[in-house]
Amino acid sequence: MGHREDLLEGAKRCLLEKGFVRTTARDIVKESGTNLASIGYHYGSKDKLLADAYVSLVEGVSDAFDAGERATTGTEPGSVERFQEVWSNVISTMRQPGSLWHLSMEIVVMGDRLPEVRDHLARAQREGARGIIPMFMGGMEEDVPDETVDTLGKFYMTLMMGLIAQWTFDPPSATTADELTAGLRRVIEAASKSQEA
Repeated sequence: MGHREDLLEGAKRCLLEKGFVRTTARDIVKESGTNLASIGYHYGSKDKLLADAYVSLVEGVSDAFDAGERATTGTEPGSVERFQEVWSNVISTMRQPGSLWHLSMEIVVMGDRLPEVRDHLARAQREGARGIIPMFMGGMEEDVPDETVDTLGKFYMTLMMGLIAQWTFDPPSATTADELTAGLRRVIEAASKSQEA
């Protein structure tokens, strides 16, 4: 690996151990075996490096629950059963000690203090919204139109952020995939009755 990759891997380890705010440039250098000048050269700033490291960590976790979804019993894309299955896979990543999702809440709270980082992560979140849709609906990420990202993708990301907040704040009372699915069934039932009336 070169310095760029070493820095990214070191920053990922620092984020998981110390979080965003408490990680210093010196921590990253020590963890990566590089030097301070490498951060500016390869990433521009420590905060940009940490933002890239965070995105890389999220991609790794999303690969894990996406792989779990592909390994399921073959539920129908777009079905309520698929909805429950995918959220069950996602929530399983939130149950793990030292979950990356705790770090997500730290970043949400401090976003206004680091507008450059916030803007970078907002762009990544939009692509996350595009990437989450195929897990529920089938198809390929590159085929998801912007209008679907702005509706269905944002719907799923809103549920994700709510779950992250709940699982970070109080795991014993946080919503389960079964409860989330039961709520969805009630919404569908109420909407069906409304259309019949």
